[in-house]
Formats: sequence, structure tokens, C-alpha cells
Amino acid sequence: MKLEIFFQSHPVFTGPELSHFLASYKPVGARDRESLLAYHKKKGRVIQVRNNLFAVVPSKADPSTYPVDSFLLAARMTKDAVLAFHTALEFNGHAYSAQHILRYLALRPVPPVKFRKTAFQGTKFPTALIRKEKTAFEVVTMERLGMELTVTSLERTIVDVLDRPNLSGSWEEIWRSLESVGFLDLDKVVAYTLLLENATTAAKVGFYLEQHRESLMVEDKYLKILRDLSPKQPLYLERSNRRTGRLVAGWNLVVPTEILDRAWAEVL
Repeated sequence: MKLEIFFQSHPVFTGPELSHFLASYKPVGARDRESLLAYHKKKGRVIQVRNNLFAVVPSKADPSTYPVDSFLLAARMTKDAVLAFHTALEFNGHAYSAQHILRYLALRPVPPVKFRKTAFQGTKFPTALIRKEKTAFEVVTMERLGMELTVTSLERTIVDVLDRPNLSGSWEEIWRSLESVGFLDLDKVVAYTLLLENATTAAKVGFYLEQHRESLMVEDKYLKILRDLSPKQPLYLERSNRRTGRLVAGWNLVVPTEILDRAWAEVL
């Protein structure tokens, strides 16, 4: 019965979390914990997702089909996992479409994990943030099914997505997702962009804000800060994918024509 209390409050849990709970009643060794888990896995009450990561299945539910919350799984891939990129947009209801890859940030991400139809992929925190001990900048704690998880704020998420667009899907997916965000604290957007110390990222953020100047109420002072950080010579919006584009001189960015022309808007 004591374990049922844990199961009810931890729909997804790690081995250490279970050990901590059991230790609050009496000392329990690793072998005892493993025997307990083996018993409940055999009964279909617990699913093992990967080493030391488990999900609870309600009584009488089918463990092969019971839906496990993917956000909670992603948030517990490592002890310091932070939902990020397109996954953070999806968690906050701002993704244009759902993806079968959930991404998180961590100091030491684990190798990619596949559970059913969903893949979980980790990315190391940006080097500049690690060096400055600012990995928690604009990371917020949220609740999901009674459990806490951490996710990047919308301000940080937008910058991260533009910084690493290859982790968030097509440009149509990125643009449509970002445009669903109607309000941003621009001081936080600029402050985080400065922390990354990346001229191209500063230009990309500046370009996006300039494109949405009216809807986001972007003042000149923010654009000036970002423009002063922009690259001195033209660079591609996505350097790893140098497709045909047009130079936006104000930001020294070669921007794909599909963005400038909003090609997806032509498809009805």
C-alpha cells in the first residue's frame, strides 16, 4: 500500500526517486529495490523505458498500449534535463504541429532513447552558458500530472530555436510555431541572446524581431543592440544548409526565399 502512494504521485519515476521514497520508511538496498521493480514489471504495473527510468500503469490497464506522458519521460532522461527547442514550444501549446522527437538540454545527455513511436534526444547546454554558469537562465519549473519538470521560457526558447534551427523542423514549422507567441519580454530575449555570444544568432533574433516588429511591439533600442552584434560579413541563416536565399543587408544574413516570401502561405 505504501508503494501505491508513490505510484499515484509519480506516473514517471527514476530508480533514485524510488529509492528515496523507500528509504523514508526503512533502509532498502539496491537488490531489494530491483526485486520490487521486477515484481511490478511482471504484474504489468511498471514499464521500464530505459535503464533507471520507469512509468506506472494503472491497475487493469494494458501495459503495451497505456499512454505514457512523453514530456515527463523527456524531463527525466537526466537529472538536470530541461525541455527545450520545439519540445518547449509544444509543451507550452505553441507548436504548429506535433513531432515524434522530444528534445532536452543537459550537461551530459544520455544516448538517444526510443520508446514506442517517440524518440528522446538530448543536446548539451551551450558552451557559453556552461562557462558562465548560466545554464539555468530563463529555465522555469512547471507542473505536469502532479510532477515538476523544467522547461525553457518562451523568451529563451525562441532564441534557442533560431540558434539551432536544425533541431526544430522545417522553416515553415519554425516560423508558424514562433508566430503563435503573441507576447515576449524583449529584455529577456536580448539578455539571453547576449549570453550566447554568437553574432549569427544575434542577427537571426534581430531579423525575426524586425519581421514581427508591430505584433511584438519591438522598439528600436532592441534592434540596435542586436544589430551591433551582427556578423560583419554575410552568413547563412542556417549555415549547415546553404540553400538559395536573398541577402538581408541590415543583418548580413542570407535568408531562404521561402521565409521572405512566406511560401507556405500560398498553399491553401
